Amino acid sequence: MTRIYLGVGTNTRREHHLHRGLDALQQLLGPLQLSPVFESDAVGILGARFYNLVVAADTPLPLADLNAALKAIEAACGRREQKVPGRITLDIDILLYGELSGCHGGVQLPRPEINHNAFVLWPLTLLAPELVLPGTNTSCAALWQGWRGQQKVWPVAFDWHGQPLTPALLLRQYPAQSSPAPGSGAA
Repeated sequence: MTRIYLGVGTNTRREHHLHRGLDALQQLLGPLQLSPVFESDAVGILGARFYNLVVAADTPLPLADLNAALKAIEAACGRREQKVPGRITLDIDILLYGELSGCHGGVQLPRPEINHNAFVLWPLTLLAPELVLPGTNTSCAALWQGWRGQQKVWPVAFDWHGQPLTPALLLRQYPAQSSPAPGSGAA
């Protein structure tokens, strides 16, 4: 079994597609560990705000098979049928696959967005603060502590099968459209 971390996001019918995506991931991978859900402005595209979270699981699937299965989940949620630019029904990215680093079959590991996007790094840090990224000596908590980007990211209330994913304390600390100060290390 290999420990994996996935970045999951949507900016179209966000609650619907996150529920559908998480259900499909649970069916594929079994038990999931889930970060809180965060909202942010779109990065790299012109589009509506995104909901994002990080999912951890264990899988027996080889990397190529996992990647193909994730693309199939995206497609089942309409990702390949989209006709409107900037609208993403479901995006699932492999952030980490065990201890692999470098490019493997077109998948760059660890995924570079970890270091650059608060909507990936903050939820990953909350899920696995002591996790050291493969090929580095740096933990997620240390990366978040040193993050100096300008993105605004804030937690949002979200339930999946009756389980609140975002703790009330986090929601109170960071109300809508606020973010921790860059590099504050809020985790």
